[in-house]
Amino acid sequence: MRSKEQSPQPVRDLDVITTHVNADFDALASMLAAAKLYPDAWLVFPGAQERNLRNFFVESTCYFYNFVKVKNLPFERVRRMILVDTRQKDRLGPLAELVDNPEVDLHAYDHHPDTPEDVKTSYQLVEAVGATVTVMTGLLRDKGVELGEDEATLLALGIYEDTGSFTFVSTTPRDFEAAGWLVSQGANLAVVSSLITREMNAEEVGLLNDLINSASRVLVNGVEVVISEVSREQYMPELAVLVHKFMDMDNLNVLLALARMEERIYLVARSRLPEVDVGAIAKALGGGGHPTAASATVRELNLPEIREKLMALLSQHINPRRTAGDLMTRPVISLEPQATIGQAHEMLARYSINVLPVARDEQVKGIISRQTVEKAMLHGLGGQPVSEYMDQRVQPLEAAASLSEVEDAVVEHRQRLVPVMDQGRLVGVITRTDLLNILIDAPRLPELGHEERPPRQKNVLSLMRERLPRDILNILAELGRLADELDYGVYLVGGSVRDLFLRRPNLDLDVVVEGEGILFARAFAQGRPGVRVRVHKKFNTAKIIFDNGQVIDVATARLEYYQAPAALPVVETSSIKLDLYRRDFTINTLAIRINARSFGTLYDFFDGTRDLKEKAVRVLHNLSFVEDPTRVFRAVRFEQRFGFRIGKLTEGLIKNAVKIDAFRRLTGKRLFSELAQVLEEERAVDCLNRLKDFKLLALFHPKLKLETKDLMLLERVQESLSWFNLSFLDQPLRHWLVMFLGLTDPLNQQEMETVASRLSLAPKLKEEIREMRALALAGLNRLQRGHTPPSVIYSLLRPLKAEYQLYIMAKAAMLSAKKAVSQHLTTLRKVRPSLSGEDIKAMGYQPGPLFKIILDRLQAARLDGEVSTREQEIGLVRKEFPLVLEESAR
Repeated sequence: MRSKEQSPQPVRDLDVITTHVNADFDALASMLAAAKLYPDAWLVFPGAQERNLRNFFVESTCYFYNFVKVKNLPFERVRRMILVDTRQKDRLGPLAELVDNPEVDLHAYDHHPDTPEDVKTSYQLVEAVGATVTVMTGLLRDKGVELGEDEATLLALGIYEDTGSFTFVSTTPRDFEAAGWLVSQGANLAVVSSLITREMNAEEVGLLNDLINSASRVLVNGVEVVISEVSREQYMPELAVLVHKFMDMDNLNVLLALARMEERIYLVARSRLPEVDVGAIAKALGGGGHPTAASATVRELNLPEIREKLMALLSQHINPRRTAGDLMTRPVISLEPQATIGQAHEMLARYSINVLPVARDEQVKGIISRQTVEKAMLHGLGGQPVSEYMDQRVQPLEAAASLSEVEDAVVEHRQRLVPVMDQGRLVGVITRTDLLNILIDAPRLPELGHEERPPRQKNVLSLMRERLPRDILNILAELGRLADELDYGVYLVGGSVRDLFLRRPNLDLDVVVEGEGILFARAFAQGRPGVRVRVHKKFNTAKIIFDNGQVIDVATARLEYYQAPAALPVVETSSIKLDLYRRDFTINTLAIRINARSFGTLYDFFDGTRDLKEKAVRVLHNLSFVEDPTRVFRAVRFEQRFGFRIGKLTEGLIKNAVKIDAFRRLTGKRLFSELAQVLEEERAVDCLNRLKDFKLLALFHPKLKLETKDLMLLERVQESLSWFNLSFLDQPLRHWLVMFLGLTDPLNQQEMETVASRLSLAPKLKEEIREMRALALAGLNRLQRGHTPPSVIYSLLRPLKAEYQLYIMAKAAMLSAKKAVSQHLTTLRKVRPSLSGEDIKAMGYQPGPLFKIILDRLQAARLDGEVSTREQEIGLVRKEFPLVLEESAR
């Protein structure tokens, strides 16, 4: 009898590449990259893909790969399974059964952190980067694999999606490098953009609105967590994108979104706090992900049940933190806003403290420091209320605030003292020392024990190379090498550094030396032909002047103090930090070190880069405008020039300087210098408007009110200046003077004299304005009477300098008068007769008063078109000035 034949065992000859259910672009891209490493493998999705993956471009590109549906996969033939973007069995759908088969070899490529539940593999490559496709791209590049344009685009899609277009905190330099290589392989970023950043449809807008409206905030172990709950009958694959958008819109730190869709509960979790590991929370619900971004799908529980479980998990996975209430000092020593500077001085000395909160009815209004109080006392302001000089930028914290929030207040926001509130009442304060005592074992920033933290540092060499000419960079490098030889620190400072970040051209270079500035400048010029030095010994400064006209100002690092409000400063040698502290605004305190060893390192002691980013003009200390009131004019100029805004506290300090009349001691020359610079600004009218807001135009004359008609004239003045600049006329022009004439137009002659005296104008300039303003007004009256022959236009305008002609052009109501000025400046002023005095003498006329009469007549005839050739001029002279008349006259 024949034994029954056994069916042969299937041969395991297939490699399978797969990923997690609900695959996203990173998962798909990683599968395609793995296919380059395992060219004979089949590609299998374990379940549904996100809707984005059903895009025509994606599907058409994937058409050329060995994709098969999971239901068509012969499980018995699988010998090796390659996992990408996951290592968790419960995320593999039906393919999970292969994990436990000892005959199936497992490989894995992932970027998620290790977990105890990860499958065991014979080979795996796991790297802490922003996307798994970054790991795969590195392998392809190292192996010399070339990609087609569509393939490179799909891989780039994976990186852009999983890093949030390089904005997620999990993004690493490796992700940027991988994306750069893919672009070199032909990745089409236009396609990437169209798939990553598209307009939301009506359904998505509705879902986002529901996420926002359902949001509730809970405090767990001192951490605020936002939880949103939504329901939809159909699955919406854009949930994760909308959660991220909501997080950005409300600047949330932790957001957990629960969505009931198609009989399942989906969790999308995001965290920006190291204390909250959402990956661990999602893992406890059967999902997974990163500490910062994770998800899970739950089938057995409804929304209320999953929320209850989620709250228990939050208590488990968020470590209790010390709060501001634990750290604060009590009771609070404070003073009222109406208390005087003298009283503040007494309290600071009595209690040996360095800063006081200013509060009324237990509501914090600001803080005032010993440094501010002592400077105010030095200036005789002991009787002034502290409310005028306190720092109002203080941000109180609730007693439940976390240690991280306290650190941010003290370190990032530079608060010397943090008031602590409980139910609207001031209950304590936290000082730098309090925070230092907590952090002393493992301080995040060990320098907190010092009076000020070290500066933010950043290498900006690439920006310098982008914005500065090569010859300027070479000069700066030479200055740095010289400084090293002399053992000096040397820094590029001032407006050129500020404008470097604003990407505005500015080659007015200022250098500060921690050493002898004059010696440094002379040492640089020595042995360099075409370079000379001019020194100013009183301020220990020098100018390095190059034969091509380039000038570099060199200063010794110095500090300044003012012996009285509005006085010129007393100067002493100092360090770069104190040198920068004497400057007017934070945006002007940036310094770039140019020593060879640290060339291109930015030093930001006073948050100048933050204020540039926020487009804010802020002073460095609260007595800034008392010490130097001219800073007000510079604040207005910078605000209008850069399109910035004057900070709220700084604006309050300006108003206080006006109220106490800090400007009364300013000399006329200093006032004139600042006004002239304001009038030179491209947006001079806007600057004048701001000065009006601050009631500062009255400094020059009480009648300068800048009413509507005055503003209209000034706008026309700017139009006339624009016309002049665009006409490329070969005439020097003092722009400020044209604006000055427009500003002072409402004043009569006597009032103009008052303004000239207040500004201490030079006698020559004062006389010029007096005479030419009168001539300009008379000329304007004549030009507006009707038709004016060119010769009359010439006679009226020739005596006037260009500034006064443009004043007429702006002030003229009639178009013919404006055209007359234009005609004179462009053509008439250049018209000359062909005949000269020598020609007239050769015709037989004797030199004398008649010569001028004849030449003036020829000029007028040329202007009015009576003559156009030399012969016609000769004929006119002989006709109107016969020699016989001249002889009889003799």
